[in-house]
Amino acid sequence: MEMKRVPANIISFGKRLRKSSIRCVGVKPNWSDYPGDLQQEILLAGKVCYPGPVYSEIFQAAGICVFPRNYYLFMGDKIAQTDLFNLLEISHPRTGIYYGRAMSKRIENDFSYPFIAKTPIASSQGKGVFLVRGPEELSQYLGTHNPAYIQEYLPIERDLRVVVICEKPVHAYWRIHREGDFRNNVSQGGTIVFEGIPAAALDFAVETARRCGFDEVGLDICEHAGKYWVLEANMVFGQEGFRKKGLDIHEIIAKLFDP
Repeated sequence: MEMKRVPANIISFGKRLRKSSIRCVGVKPNWSDYPGDLQQEILLAGKVCYPGPVYSEIFQAAGICVFPRNYYLFMGDKIAQTDLFNLLEISHPRTGIYYGRAMSKRIENDFSYPFIAKTPIASSQGKGVFLVRGPEELSQYLGTHNPAYIQEYLPIERDLRVVVICEKPVHAYWRIHREGDFRNNVSQGGTIVFEGIPAAALDFAVETARRCGFDEVGLDICEHAGKYWVLEANMVFGQEGFRKKGLDIHEIIAKLFDP
């Protein structure tokens, strides 16, 4: 017999909804750690929020509605993000992924110096991002990276962080790099500016999140050559921009679930 779900019943595993009325049951390492009645309630829930990487894909395979969608799958995985942007034809800097031997020759055939090299998995806050200006710096990068993630260099002085939740732009600010650094990350000394956010940039961010199925994301975008580009999707994003604006991300999310 097919189970009948209760659409109004929402259960949260993670603490992201701590300021909402939604019950949080915590993330336990084993499904058997949850009491039988709670297991049944989860299986019948209309939506399960922030289940963590352990349960997210499993719940979706079982037909359970998970929030946020496409969250853990793309978290910290620049290769998967690039593949998704390219598949959907979302403007994204030209990027190459290289495996195996003789990578330097293939990279130099495809890209002109300078270009950007990144640590493709589990890097954030501007760490693992390198401006490669010549063969020596490329050799240093390849000495510690396989696969190699190479991206064209866009000569920009700032980028825009737009946080989109449930297809709503809940916060946005410019990030301007400090003198002598090409990275705009706030954690690397970048400056936050709230003024002059173009409506077209917010529209681009919302449309990108919608097409990618990102229910909660901090998108880094920039304007170059007369159009907007998405640089990266951050599922775990810094809170400094929220604090400077007097905003609380947990209150924002709670209001979306408890309007």
